[in-house]
Amino acid sequence: MNAGARQSGPLDLRCYLVTSGTGRRTVEVAAAAAGAGAGVVQVRAKGATATELLELTCAVAEAVRAANPTARVLVDDRADVAWAARSRGAAVHGVHLGQDDLPVADARELLGPDAIIGLTTGTLELVRAAEELRGALDYIGAGPFRLTPTKDSGRPPLGVSGYGPLVAATRLPVVAIGDVTVADAAALAGTGVAGVVMVRALMEAADPGAVVREVLTGFSGP
Repeated sequence: MNAGARQSGPLDLRCYLVTSGTGRRTVEVAAAAAGAGAGVVQVRAKGATATELLELTCAVAEAVRAANPTARVLVDDRADVAWAARSRGAAVHGVHLGQDDLPVADARELLGPDAIIGLTTGTLELVRAAEELRGALDYIGAGPFRLTPTKDSGRPPLGVSGYGPLVAATRLPVVAIGDVTVADAAALAGTGVAGVVMVRALMEAADPGAVVREVLTGFSGP
């Protein structure tokens, strides 16, 4: 078991929210998703300053903890912001890193052994490289599942069939990301991924909690 999971129970990646926006709606959706059973909320605000991201992260962490104390809050890209939020006493559990962010070993050194650290991948080569860092990582993201307007990775979409080889190449949990919808959850669960990452499907939902519950149902089958 990895360091982040060891501290406060298993890491539930089945339904994983990545936020968008910086306003009250962002905080409200994060709380609603966590309250319905989303195990991870990643705070992402690419255009925000470090100060703005820190304030947003702390607000999301407070709301998520009130809604579901077992949910984990991560910061996108910025290990320094995650460290600052944790130093303030916020219920922030770690960071999700891209390939061009602070190296995994340095993020682990900064955040400590109990932090959760995830890493973006999406090709067999990147997954195999992440496997070499398994002692310092808790999970990897793999995508895009399909092309998405929220992020251009430059990689071709994996589709359902692309995940089996990636899952087989690592002992780390893999989460699928890239315009995943509720209708995709059961098929992706069948590939062996540990969960699905949702941005628009949750952030734009009239009832985010209902979306989360449907995703969890998709992962509860045989």
